[in-house]
Amino acid sequence: MNKTEARKKIEKLRKDINFHNHKYYVENNPVISDYEFDQMLKKLESLELEFPDLITPDSPTQRVGEKPLDGFNTVEHKIPMLSLANTYTYDELKDFDERVKKYVLDVEYVVEPKIDGAGVALLYENGVLVRGATRGDGVSGDDITQNLKTIHSIPLRLQGNELKNIEVRGEVYMSVEGFKKYNKEQEKIGGIVFANPRNATAGSLRQLDSRIVAKRPLDIFIYFLSFSDKDLESHEKALIALKNAGFRINPLWKKVPEIKSAIKYCKKLEEIRKKVDYEMDGAVIKVNSFAQQKKLGETSKNPRWAISYKFSAKQSTTRLKDITVQVGRMGTLTPVAILKPVEVGGVIVSRATLHNFDELKRKDIRIGDWILVERSGDVIPQVVKSFYEKRTGIEKGKKVPKRCPVCGTQVNRSEGEVAIRCPNKMCPARLKWRLRYYASRDAMDIDHLGESTIDKLLDEDLVKNIADLYSLKLEDILKLEGFKEKSAQNLIKSIEKSKKQDLSRLIYGLGIRHVGKYTAQLLASKYSSIDKLSKASEEELKEIDGLGDKSAEAIVTFFSTEENIKLIDRLKDTGIKTKEKRKQELPLQGKKFVFTGSLTSFSRPEAADFVKNKGGIVGSTISKDIDYVVVGGNPGSKYEKAKKLNIKIINEDEFKKIVI
Repeated sequence: MNKTEARKKIEKLRKDINFHNHKYYVENNPVISDYEFDQMLKKLESLELEFPDLITPDSPTQRVGEKPLDGFNTVEHKIPMLSLANTYTYDELKDFDERVKKYVLDVEYVVEPKIDGAGVALLYENGVLVRGATRGDGVSGDDITQNLKTIHSIPLRLQGNELKNIEVRGEVYMSVEGFKKYNKEQEKIGGIVFANPRNATAGSLRQLDSRIVAKRPLDIFIYFLSFSDKDLESHEKALIALKNAGFRINPLWKKVPEIKSAIKYCKKLEEIRKKVDYEMDGAVIKVNSFAQQKKLGETSKNPRWAISYKFSAKQSTTRLKDITVQVGRMGTLTPVAILKPVEVGGVIVSRATLHNFDELKRKDIRIGDWILVERSGDVIPQVVKSFYEKRTGIEKGKKVPKRCPVCGTQVNRSEGEVAIRCPNKMCPARLKWRLRYYASRDAMDIDHLGESTIDKLLDEDLVKNIADLYSLKLEDILKLEGFKEKSAQNLIKSIEKSKKQDLSRLIYGLGIRHVGKYTAQLLASKYSSIDKLSKASEEELKEIDGLGDKSAEAIVTFFSTEENIKLIDRLKDTGIKTKEKRKQELPLQGKKFVFTGSLTSFSRPEAADFVKNKGGIVGSTISKDIDYVVVGGNPGSKYEKAKKLNIKIINEDEFKKIVI
């Protein structure tokens, strides 16, 4: 192949690769397999290796990262990157609207999610990315072009001819799932574990070696066209033009006619912030018209035509009063922080997890410290870090317990595990957790058997394992404080009703290690009875698609333990359902479903029951073995992932036709 032929081939490959890269990373709609894409990229790499003088900065091969830099150069932004003024109440948004209307009339706004990441500016000349920089001091920032090129959703060459010479603003971020996965991988190798996605993003962009950045799950949303040699009338039209040029634009932006509608949409964004796979810490309200933006101008710090509305804080600072130890259903000892009550994300928090004693030591968290507490995923409070500089010398560390704080048994630790466990299977704390787990809604769903009732049953020594629940009599319950005839009868009826629950619920309720709801359904679909499951070998179990090696090992261990064998025998004697009639003609036998978004015709548990009654399985995460993803209103990240994996996606009406 001569140079002319090579140039034509290279240009064709680059065009095709850029097209498929955009389909995969921006539209989440791949039209070829990963293998086919990789083969195209390898072919391009091979040709560029043979003809190195044909390599250009916008080639897809330049995303993999270059040799480390000695430091970052400082570059000046085309247009200063001003920060936004923050508001925390809707009244302040109304004040902003009044200030705007002093200068312009008939104003429209655009409302967008505010992503908690790192702001960058991208400069394109003749449609080619020539520079990417951090915000810096707003006037100039660090040139991090090499690092930004590794982010596949940033186009190296623009699509179409509408935009050529432009500067755009965007927010680089790390998805919540990507952040969790990255931290887990770091923990395994003893690497740096980040406190939150924002820190992970900022730390990644500051790397001098772009090959490291290329391995991190970074993405970007472009939110503003700061400079263009083409005249556009409004922010709305700019966003559409940017999308057409190949940029990834957050789909949740919305144009509204006045401030009341803007406030209403801010409320909606705050409601759905838990459903998206990125940290959304607020909303940005911008005047839509560029002519009006120009008339409003800016102060030395902020534009007068835009403002940020901040959602309730998800992190807060407070004092760590004490560290207690909680014993879980598998005997795991978990350190728990007792806090001076503080509001975090709109909820008063007084306790937070410290995960495990290795983590406690690594973070060097002590009783008496000032600490940063966070609601992970807006649900589970956790301690992020201590503020060492505030220590006075009276703070005390928490020693690793040598004995269980509940039963006094000497604790142990398996090789290769961080968990410290109480081995006493009769430990009251372990028994309490097992009873709660067994009675939970996703397991045997025993109404009226809450934590306080379980405590009373244990105090009266009425139950020593889950099978004892079925030996309880009305007179036993009436002895408990707070129970009358009616409430006692309700509890007995609920326990009796649980005998008819399906096999997957029983398997899940047994509390076998590494066996969650989804795995329990897989096992119930494969085996028609507890007896058959108990006789399954580890090799046989490992062959089940979707069942991990750890789960297989744990199942065999559970059913080979004498205590558990006796428990199963006792459960059978009570008349509990331990086998199911297997009807091969069940229409959804073995089919796997995942739900995302809100359903209108029935609740999520009801929808799951429809699937299970027809032999199907309900999962909670997206993987290649899922058959159907049912999408309701405001679907989350599962919807996007399902599209990437080409899984069949159906709406609620289509789902009804299948199950009803």
